[in-house]
Amino acid sequence: MSAALAGFDIDRFIAATLAEDLGTIGDITSAAVIPAEARFAGVMDSRDAITVAGLALADAFFRALDPEVRIEHLVKDGQAVAAGTELMRIEGRARAMLTAERSALNTVQHLSGVATMTRAYVDRMQGTGAILLDTRKTIPGLRVLEKYATRMGGAKNHRMGLWDAAMIKDNHVAVAGDVGEAVRRARDAGIAQIIVEVDHVDQIEPALAAGATHLLLDNMPPEILRGAVALVDGRVPTEASGGVSLDTIRAIAESGVTYVSVGRLTQSAPAADIGLDFATL
Repeated sequence: MSAALAGFDIDRFIAATLAEDLGTIGDITSAAVIPAEARFAGVMDSRDAITVAGLALADAFFRALDPEVRIEHLVKDGQAVAAGTELMRIEGRARAMLTAERSALNTVQHLSGVATMTRAYVDRMQGTGAILLDTRKTIPGLRVLEKYATRMGGAKNHRMGLWDAAMIKDNHVAVAGDVGEAVRRARDAGIAQIIVEVDHVDQIEPALAAGATHLLLDNMPPEILRGAVALVDGRVPTEASGGVSLDTIRAIAESGVTYVSVGRLTQSAPAADIGLDFATL
């Protein structure tokens, strides 16, 4: 998983998350209630039908507190599972397992929630030819993790940050004067990929003439999108964005756009219902 999370410091994330939970004096409940020599065996399972993401991070939380913990994965990240499916089994020092439990579950619940919502959107678009993209609408500090989860759900990552492509939006255009001038400035700066947000169809030709390499067709209904796609005529990729929901995504995807981007994949996905239950040793 570390290769899949390039640029993300897993060890630092684990340490910071555990430190947030432990404070300055640690897990007082486990220290008081659980004998130091006690062992714990448990099963992590899903109470809902989900797409799984983040199991290796759960491993890292348990191993951080008990390097000798025994862990068995029963499913893989990216796998769609039914409610009641066992995801992983653990066995280790009881105090360590119970101290790490909440951090491990929070992470897997959140990432699996993102992956599950993403899979629902991908399934709804099936057969249209359009590709689902994620966005930069992520929780600060968790972008790499959340974008990993959207990949597990079947989406394609799009723009990891402000550094990998120019993204000219309405405020850039307002300051620059017009869309063509904004694009020309980006082109003259030597930027290879220039994405331009288009609010009105009459902005398409000026943007393309100035050198746009990708058009984001913002908040356009399907009938307007179809006209915009016809006007672009394959010269650059087109992306529909804004106000996309499960109820509207299929009609949007059927307009002929190359991509549909959905901010709510990372902005609004509910956590998956996943628990860790004691099992007899």
